[in-house]
Order: sequence, then C-alpha cells, then structure tokens
Amino acid sequence: MKTKIEKWKCIEGCGACCNLDPGDRPDLEDYLTPEELDHYLSLVGEDGWCLNFDHESRKCIVYEQRPRFCRVQPDSFQEMYDIDPSEFNDFAIECCRQQIEGVYGAKSTEMKHYNREISQTI
Repeated sequence: MKTKIEKWKCIEGCGACCNLDPGDRPDLEDYLTPEELDHYLSLVGEDGWCLNFDHESRKCIVYEQRPRFCRVQPDSFQEMYDIDPSEFNDFAIECCRQQIEGVYGAKSTEMKHYNREISQTI
C-alpha cells in the first residue's frame, strides 16, 4: 500500500520568504541577534521585499551567501526557534505555507505548486 508523505523542500520560483516586511514579523528580535536584526532590516526594500530578490527570475541573487536567518535548515531552526531537528520538517512546511498564503494567497498557483512539490508517495 502506498502512503503519501510531505517532505520540506524549497520550491524554485516561489520567493514568498523573500517578502521581509517587518510588520508581518513582529517577533524578529525574539530569534535574531541584534546584528542579524540590523542586517535583516537593511535588506528590506520600500516594497517590503528583500533587496536581493530578483522579481523577474523569482530567485535570490546572493543565495549561496544568504544570511543564517534565510537558511531553512535543521541547525538554523534549532538555534533561532528552538525547534528540535526531529520536528524540523513539519515546522518548516507550516512556515512555508503560512508565508505563501500571506504573500500570494491560500488558493494561489504558488500554494498549489508548493503542496504538489512537497508531496511524495512511498
């Protein structure tokens, strides 16, 4: 019998996480160091999007050098949010869904694409 599971992964061409509007994240100082908070705020453009987000390609132009707070990885989530690595997958999926819904909408093409891409049949 085949079972469907969800496994977190970053979906190319989404970019929802690059919408950095601090008004949407009032708890930034709870998980960023003062230096990281300053860096985060310096990346926010007038439109609320990261200055390193290329809207045309929907990609980060500094992806390989992106800061820790942009890395969706078990170790960074454990450090910033105190998420046990065993809970990382479910937590990261929920974070992405909330961000995609907030930026593009619950029934958006981006949400449908995300849900399709993280679903696996085993």
